[in-house]
Amino acid sequence: MSKVNGEGRLGNIIIRNLAGTIIAKKHNLQITYQQYDFINQIGIQLYTGTQIYEKQKRVNEANYFQILNKDEIDFNIEIVKSYCQTKQITDEIYKYLNSTENIQHFVNNNKYKDRYNNNNDCYIHIRLGDMKDWNPGFKYYNYVLSNLKYDNIYISTEDNDHIIIKNIQNNYKNVYIMNNDLIDIFKFASTCKYVILSYGTFSALIGYLSFYSNVYCLKFCKKTAWDWNKSCDMFRDKSTKLNKWTEVDI
Repeated sequence: MSKVNGEGRLGNIIIRNLAGTIIAKKHNLQITYQQYDFINQIGIQLYTGTQIYEKQKRVNEANYFQILNKDEIDFNIEIVKSYCQTKQITDEIYKYLNSTENIQHFVNNNKYKDRYNNNNDCYIHIRLGDMKDWNPGFKYYNYVLSNLKYDNIYISTEDNDHIIIKNIQNNYKNVYIMNNDLIDIFKFASTCKYVILSYGTFSALIGYLSFYSNVYCLKFCKKTAWDWNKSCDMFRDKSTKLNKWTEVDI
């Protein structure tokens, strides 16, 4: 049977699973995923088909499209080492999540769905933790926020007491720190009128799922991309139903 498995936090796992599900759907593969039930609760559909073969083939960034684009295959796939975060693969993941079928599924299973196109709130993901030294700092978030007219700001982060959080609270009104319920963050954040992303897979996925938002992200650059040398590029040239993502160059 085909399978997806590998290292990394939740964002890495979801991206890898989605890379696998795109191939599985093309070739009707029966496949197992990491954290399938949890990801299903978020509202992200992962496909599994019926085909099981005797042979196995390892999939990575180098051969991904060779396998995806075949008319037929006669082997199971394994994605167990690769992160699948090249621009080309994540463009496919973005298109998959933004298909009519997947938008309808995510929206219909979102308990906050009445908020779509019906609020003036801003959500900010501020990646800190083990990557805090790569965060662009308050100036990035301040640059975007200073140009918005909003009602409430909602922040999710690993460190509620970080100086970036304090600076936002001191300079802006109606700032609320969300709890660490990751399912709730995905569902709620994606409904906000404005979505401000940090760098990383978790942020990228929130952006991909923010179908009816104005999304802001960092311009992909060596200064803030900790995986610059690994061909990871998930943010460039993305859009919502409203407009293109605004790439901020700081």
